[in-house]
Amino acid sequence: MFGIWGHEQAAAITYYGLHALQHRGQESAGLVISDGENLKLHRGLGLVNDVFKRVDFSKLSGRAAIGHVRYAGKGDSEVDAVQPLIFRSQKGSFAIAHNGNIMNAHTLRGKLEAKGSILQTTSDPEILAHLIKRTGTDITEEAIIEALQEIVGAYAFIMLKEDRMFVALDPRGIRPLSIGRLGDAYVVAAETCAFDIVGATFEREVLPGELLTISDEGIKANRFAFREARQICGMEYVYLSRPDSDLNHVNVHASRKKMGIELAKEAPVEADVVTGVPDSSISAAIGYAEESGLPYEMGVIKNRYIGRTFIQPTQELRDQGVKMKLTPVRGIVHGKRVVMIDDSIVRGTTCKRIVRMIKEAGATEVHVRIASPHIENPCYYGIDMKTKEELIAANNSIEEIREIIGADSVAFLSQEGLENAIVKDKTINQGICTACFTGDYPVQL
Repeated sequence: MFGIWGHEQAAAITYYGLHALQHRGQESAGLVISDGENLKLHRGLGLVNDVFKRVDFSKLSGRAAIGHVRYAGKGDSEVDAVQPLIFRSQKGSFAIAHNGNIMNAHTLRGKLEAKGSILQTTSDPEILAHLIKRTGTDITEEAIIEALQEIVGAYAFIMLKEDRMFVALDPRGIRPLSIGRLGDAYVVAAETCAFDIVGATFEREVLPGELLTISDEGIKANRFAFREARQICGMEYVYLSRPDSDLNHVNVHASRKKMGIELAKEAPVEADVVTGVPDSSISAAIGYAEESGLPYEMGVIKNRYIGRTFIQPTQELRDQGVKMKLTPVRGIVHGKRVVMIDDSIVRGTTCKRIVRMIKEAGATEVHVRIASPHIENPCYYGIDMKTKEELIAANNSIEEIREIIGADSVAFLSQEGLENAIVKDKTINQGICTACFTGDYPVQL
């Protein structure tokens, strides 16, 4: 998600902001712009470049905009569900972009339908919109707060009206969201890397349980829920976020590199070379190599024109994506004992294929080291890991995983090692959600 308020080139800046966040979703993209009187929507299926390739941004006038990139983790995969969603009424229009998951969506949908609401999609933003508008009043801070207090889950929202923008984060801050400045304009983004792309400066993170109202009068902070202990998603650090982003005062690259260092301490192995699976594992591989004293090499090359396979909506697409995306460097791995660092194993699809490719390229041994703990539990907070049955570590022992992926050895980073890599300063509440690793869910129905 990305938003900007108070800039003459709001649509173009949002486009560049979405480019910076493309790694968070490659199925669809969209933006809504406000000219102060009306909201205009442009959205479509595909990458940001594809969706906006015929758009003349000089004709999209307006000083405020919100945008979104999406993967098919939950809800419809048709264009009607592409965010931001826009809602029009006689008392004004508003648009919503959302990251995360409303866990009590089914219950809320039933209550809304019982009172006459007709929802058109299965996406979470529509539920919030109906909760806000059920009183029949205008879109106010009070109406939004009342609606947010009924929602259970992990969520970050950006809402745009003709004359103001609202920003909200769940009470535990499981999803990331930050505020920046670009001259006199306010910028909102899921990751701080988007600020760097558009030339904005980081101001602060949106606090858990906070509702911000941004308008020409400035920024106003309210609280809709008691601020719980911060538990930002651990997979943001492990996999999802860009390495140049800072999440909760911790740089993602630095934390991943420390994961590799911790992993080398916990699971050393006699080998000739260390390589990482591009791109999110590179930082951990560098850390592992430095700590172990082994050389780091680019043993696997990524095709930059293929999307992320983990967030493809079907297993068939994930399998095909792996084949097209990664290629071993024969001259680096041939005749070598290779330590292959991967950030995580979810279903095992990518890891199994890469191990096979490296061995086919002539490696004598492939030792897999995973820079995160076993993923044994589904995620209910917006990451596409819906069932325990699809998780390889939930249904197999370490030795069975080794056999399935064809490696000579396998080891995972411990829970303690992960927390050592991420939680730098406990005085500023740098807690993380580790539910997919430990089964300890911070938010439950």
